Amino acid sequence: MDPQRVKEVYERLEILEDRLGYKLRHRGSVPGRLSVDQLEDRVHDLTSYTVELRELVRDLIQAIAARPA
Repeated sequence: MDPQRVKEVYERLEILEDRLGYKLRHRGSVPGRLSVDQLEDRVHDLTSYTVELRELVRDLIQAIAARPA
C-alpha cells in the first residue's frame, strides 16, 4: 500500500464533497414540483459527482495495491 497516494485520494475526496456534496443533499423540495431545468441541473450534478467518485475509487484501489513510493 502506498500511504501517500491514499492520503492524496482522501484529500481529493474531501474536495469533491466540499464542491458537490451539498448539491446532492435533499433540499426540501418535492421532485414533482421541480422544473425541467432544475431536474437537469440535479442530474448533471449527480453525474459529475458519480464520475469523479468512480475515478477516486479506482485511484484508491490502485494505491492500496501499489508499493510505497
